[in-house]
Amino acid sequence: MMPSMLGRRIELSAASDGEPRGSRPPAADTCRRWGVILAGGDGKRLLPLTRKITGDDTPKQFCALDGGATLLDCTRQRVLRVVTKQNTLFLLTRTHERFYKPQLAGLPGSSLLVQPHGNGTAPAIAYAVTRLSVGAPDDIVGFFPSDHHFACEESFVASLDDAFGRAELDGERVVLLGIAPNSAESSYGWIQPGAELHRRGETPVFQVQRFWEKPCRDSAQRLLDAGCLWNSFVMVGRVSAFLNMLRRSLPDLVAAFESMWALVEPGKEHSALPELFANIPATNFSDDVLSVCTSHLSVMAVRGTGWTDLGEPERALSILPLQTIGTSGFVQGS
Repeated sequence: MMPSMLGRRIELSAASDGEPRGSRPPAADTCRRWGVILAGGDGKRLLPLTRKITGDDTPKQFCALDGGATLLDCTRQRVLRVVTKQNTLFLLTRTHERFYKPQLAGLPGSSLLVQPHGNGTAPAIAYAVTRLSVGAPDDIVGFFPSDHHFACEESFVASLDDAFGRAELDGERVVLLGIAPNSAESSYGWIQPGAELHRRGETPVFQVQRFWEKPCRDSAQRLLDAGCLWNSFVMVGRVSAFLNMLRRSLPDLVAAFESMWALVEPGKEHSALPELFANIPATNFSDDVLSVCTSHLSVMAVRGTGWTDLGEPERALSILPLQTIGTSGFVQGS
């Protein structure tokens, strides 16, 4: 049993500055919503492109690919449409401090979940989930990769708000946002929906039958024809629902974090993290958690967002203004 702080909600003080321009504060009834922005990756596949933009090895999430806002800031602005600033957390990696520190200046340290080093997506998500479970186990949390582009932000935000509402109604399942595909894309992960669970308005929610990770072109075409969805890795659910999945699939990982929280309070864990991370294996949340916990999941189709996962240089180039692309390849815009 954990100490008495289990019954205490985590308090994050509001930052007095650093709020992205153009963000709209969520409604007051969203105080039990949390957003966790995943920004700890190295972005290795995009480094050849981002080096040409920045002149160094800045990870893609800290880059302004089109000369405007960085991918991290764009993600932050989207999340702030449905989650309060106080309840927005950033999952980061210590080696990137020189990149994220100026972009997140003004935020309280309690909003930054800083890993000593990258160890895969499962430890990162377990870090956030177990921290929230200390004081907010019944709240709703969404996880957001920081390398996504949406041609239509409004459509995505509306779907995201809907997902939070559905997670509130069905506290046992985590809701995945599946992107309705427009091509047989073989470099994306796919979600195969199962039986319909419920319907609110015109958008049904389905069981998750199976995941397909980067299928061959022929398989991708069959998945497209069968009504399968692209996996955006945007996930929304009760903190307790995420914790149940992690306990089922990676119990030792959960135990390691819970042992730490038994000794330190949220916001004061940074000195304890190096030893913890040195003793846990690298694990992948998609492969090691989601794929083995499909009965804990549901999926809703998201349409009309113009979504692109910027994991490959070709995808990043596809969203850039034409003036940034020269005859000899990518050149930094003026």
